[in-house]
Amino acid sequence: MRTAIIGCGTVGSSWALVFSRAGHDVAIYDKSALAAEDTLRYVKANQPEAAGRVSITLDLEKALASADYVQESAPERLPIKRELYATMDGLIGEKTIIGSSTSGIPSSSFTEKLACRDRCLVVHPINPPHLIPLVELVPAPWTSPDTLRHVKDLMESLGQQPITLSREINGFVVNRLQSALLGEAFRLVEDGICLPGDIDKAVADGLGLRWSFMGPFETIDLNAANGISEYCANLGPMYFGLAKEQADPREWGPELVAGIEKKMRAALPASDLAKRRDWRDRFLEAIVKAKNSIRRDVGA
Repeated sequence: MRTAIIGCGTVGSSWALVFSRAGHDVAIYDKSALAAEDTLRYVKANQPEAAGRVSITLDLEKALASADYVQESAPERLPIKRELYATMDGLIGEKTIIGSSTSGIPSSSFTEKLACRDRCLVVHPINPPHLIPLVELVPAPWTSPDTLRHVKDLMESLGQQPITLSREINGFVVNRLQSALLGEAFRLVEDGICLPGDIDKAVADGLGLRWSFMGPFETIDLNAANGISEYCANLGPMYFGLAKEQADPREWGPELVAGIEKKMRAALPASDLAKRRDWRDRFLEAIVKAKNSIRRDVGA
């Protein structure tokens, strides 16, 4: 199968690794030769045996020629996506599917007028997708059921874990869940309840330990002797009270952000961010391997 990766930022580079390690021939396109070369180096560094299946080009038409599937990872700017998709519409084959890596822009906002619009959808990864398997499949109103099924099968064949949304919604699922947690995290810091580092510990050494292998519904289902109904009967009123307190949307203003930035940089200087990202990726890789091993030993 031939895949085209359009856009060679962090996400596009990781997608190139996902497809090439699964045996796909991958054509990488970016307006910047340096960005395209960086992506190829990234694949070589992480999976040397996959690099031979990756080629780079500065010619969009050449990248799309004979592509069965296109993963678009262009910048998160609506005008850029509209222009890019209008161009790709005239270059792709009659059966080629285009998935967008967009984190929050609904594909209906840049695919409505395309001849290929029934073969377009959001295929949103959690960064970096070569380590984190979840992918959100978000159809536009005109995305065909065949397209959705095909992409779901494709993602599973790559080793990803797709979830399918029934319709478009702002932020999709993962960012909406993250938004709820981040909103409360910023409020707790702004109100002086605790420091940013304490919030991170609460998740990394508390909630996140369970959430790394089970979701919030299964978590509460197992936290009561007789399951989720008992849990909701016991703690539902408390959570309803908290929800009313938390219905307090606040902008992340400059002063608040600057204060958190100061604390974060005191703990980790800006010069060490890249090194810390490498640490994160190694940690993620080890966790995913451990989870897969544990699942084989104890069952899903």
